[in-house]
Amino acid sequence: MNSPTRRGRAALLLLALGAAAQPALAQKKGKNEPAPTATGPQRLQPLFGGVSPAQAQQVIGAAVLADIDRSFASRPEASRFFSQKGYEYLQENQPDTAAVRFNLAYALDPKNADAYRGLAVLVSQRPNPSPEAIQALLAQGLAVAPADSRLLNDAATNTLTRYEQTKKKKDLTLAADYAQRALAADSTNANAWQTSARVKYFQEDYAGAWQAVHKGQSYSLGSLDFGFLTQLMAKAPDPDGKFK
Repeated sequence: MNSPTRRGRAALLLLALGAAAQPALAQKKGKNEPAPTATGPQRLQPLFGGVSPAQAQQVIGAAVLADIDRSFASRPEASRFFSQKGYEYLQENQPDTAAVRFNLAYALDPKNADAYRGLAVLVSQRPNPSPEAIQALLAQGLAVAPADSRLLNDAATNTLTRYEQTKKKKDLTLAADYAQRALAADSTNANAWQTSARVKYFQEDYAGAWQAVHKGQSYSLGSLDFGFLTQLMAKAPDPDGKFK
């Protein structure tokens, strides 16, 4: 899958997709499909603007799909390849290129949860992101991978963002549930421990927040949010004395 020949063919396939995906289809949305979250070329909108997988394949075009079928053992394998490339382009700060990869991954395998998560991350990084649009994408990912710890943590984080805006108790309760499920799925998820710490902070359980901070730190120092730690220290000192 990672041979130079395959990478070269994949690049050519994406060039073809860029041209093929310009015309917009009529967008017939199902009840679980998010509305478009951006204007502009359809290939750059999450899930091609909210179309079904079958419609997404029409956007891509039969010729590109045929080339993909010749290049990969299966469409799910191709989908995994392109979703991984999407994350790589996110890290390289190339959001448009990442969007094309994630959309292609979705069209090739709508059961690939990484395609939805990648698009949700992408939307969260755009100006004035919509928590509702992000949550809709995460919900689609969780529909196919309900025990995915990363998706569950992202859902918790996004719900906390909404709680900070709404101050509605139901949002905090939902965020707590997502965080608990994320840790139940993977107790070593350092980011989920930090999300749990934020939940407990808003619940005014500062001792519990510190416990979660230290638990997450034990798995990854990179999970620490020093801005949050400053807020937490203002409410209660670190009982372990590690942060002052």
